[in-house]
Amino acid sequence: MHKYNYYYYLLLIQVILLFVSSSFSDLRHLFFIFHFRLPYQIQYTSTPTPHSPLPFQPLHRLDSHTNFQEMGFEKKEYEFLKEIGLGSENLGGYVNGKWKASGPLSSTVNPSNNQKIAQVKEVSLEDYEEGLHACSEAAKTWMTIPAPKRGEIVRQIGDAFRAKLDHLGRLVSLEMGKILPEGIGEVQEVIDMCDFAVGLSRQLNGSIIPSERPNHMMLEVWNPLGIVGVITAFNFPCAVLGAFGYLLIVFLRNLFFVTSQKIIELVSGLRMECLSRLSLWKLCCVVGLMVQQTVSERFGKCLLELSGNNAIVVMDDADIGLAVRSILFAAVGTAGQRCTTCRRLFLHERVYESVLDQLVGVYKQVKIGDPLEEGTLVGPLHTQGSRENYVKGISTIKSQACIGGKILTGGSIVESEGNFVEPTIVEISSSASVVKEELFAPVLYVMKIKSLEEAIELNNSVPQGLSSSIFTSRPEAIFKWIGPRGSDCGIVNVNIPTNGAEIGGAFGGEKATGGGREAGSDSWKQYMRRSTCTINYGSELPLAQGINFG
Repeated sequence: MHKYNYYYYLLLIQVILLFVSSSFSDLRHLFFIFHFRLPYQIQYTSTPTPHSPLPFQPLHRLDSHTNFQEMGFEKKEYEFLKEIGLGSENLGGYVNGKWKASGPLSSTVNPSNNQKIAQVKEVSLEDYEEGLHACSEAAKTWMTIPAPKRGEIVRQIGDAFRAKLDHLGRLVSLEMGKILPEGIGEVQEVIDMCDFAVGLSRQLNGSIIPSERPNHMMLEVWNPLGIVGVITAFNFPCAVLGAFGYLLIVFLRNLFFVTSQKIIELVSGLRMECLSRLSLWKLCCVVGLMVQQTVSERFGKCLLELSGNNAIVVMDDADIGLAVRSILFAAVGTAGQRCTTCRRLFLHERVYESVLDQLVGVYKQVKIGDPLEEGTLVGPLHTQGSRENYVKGISTIKSQACIGGKILTGGSIVESEGNFVEPTIVEISSSASVVKEELFAPVLYVMKIKSLEEAIELNNSVPQGLSSSIFTSRPEAIFKWIGPRGSDCGIVNVNIPTNGAEIGGAFGGEKATGGGREAGSDSWKQYMRRSTCTINYGSELPLAQGINFG
């Protein structure tokens, strides 16, 4: 079975449950979580005041029998794991108020050397059904807790993350493979989301609408949507869970988290192995459609954020230095494993050679290595399968040499025990089929353009529509780019990379990206249901549209 970011999930769910359970001890059944176990027992005391310490104390590890040396915990770089309460074997489910799991064991490994870090005992379908039943019962209590009170819980969660920011960031880097500054930055994003959700907990505002009828008032009321399942991915084990989770604590009755493969098995009965021959973006689309169709059969609601095939456009008036630095981060950051990673680069013919020469130069200076080491810019791909996909992708690129397919730098794996590959720049024609697909690795396709109109056409020519950016100083180009005949993506940037989105804006894309929005702006409305309420406070019964009924 494919490995997942078990360790980070363990810590994240530990933090959520410590605070939710300790603040409302009768709501311990609120959360149903696959794969994750709280490594401490909780001693409940009084409900905290907004500024008091949280009323729990870690009593002992539930896996006190663990042999840390057996799992490599004696290594110096793993010492911090013991400090944040992690063991080598962990129960994988919090079900009906207790940690349990009756499924098989799965392992997680360090992608820098492919050595095992820990194991998690998975839950079974029986555990799943028990957990959903507990969620349904807990909803009857949780939905009556005022949103500001739920926001107070989120505030405490954010404070706990602040206290362990460096350790949690190191945990993300260790298991996922992204460099340490990015790992810490991802945890900071969760903290930012906590702050954002706390503020929103006092701002669930609905409209007051003038009524055409005398002595009538119309208003909107927002109420919890219900039980919500969240599918999260390996590349952002912290931020995505945080973006959904803390808004859900504030806005919804209850929730459960499931890793991607398990939810697909549950909603469709089709195992991931059946889809292994598909490319990543096709797999995302197929899985997204499976989930959407299954949920739609019961008239449920989906929020999909699937694949991205993001482009940067550099016009002839661009700040070249700014553009090159931005392209480097957008294409190489997280070893090309972000949904917002820049995959396609459109360079105006007048600056094509200048930008490309500088970009190839900085690519050759990029340090590849252990993501926890200072100075590293590119860590490993997350799995050996990802490295194999990179090799297959490079082979496909070379096979399309007749329409470009020229590798300017990179194009090889790094011989080591880990999943390291070289960041790659490919000069290729926009008509090449490989350009339409998303190779989830640090591979950048470069193409020449003659005009803004051509750049917009090419940007919009792929099935995906997540993120895009243009580098220019001309106002007319900027406003055409962000206008109705400009980029068709959900994220449309100017003079910044395609990745690194702030939490204050709605995050998501169009077309095959799924159309969903999460995080900021008014994305919270997707997690709730809206009622339009008309109140008659008079003694007459005037009807709308002036209808006279008897």
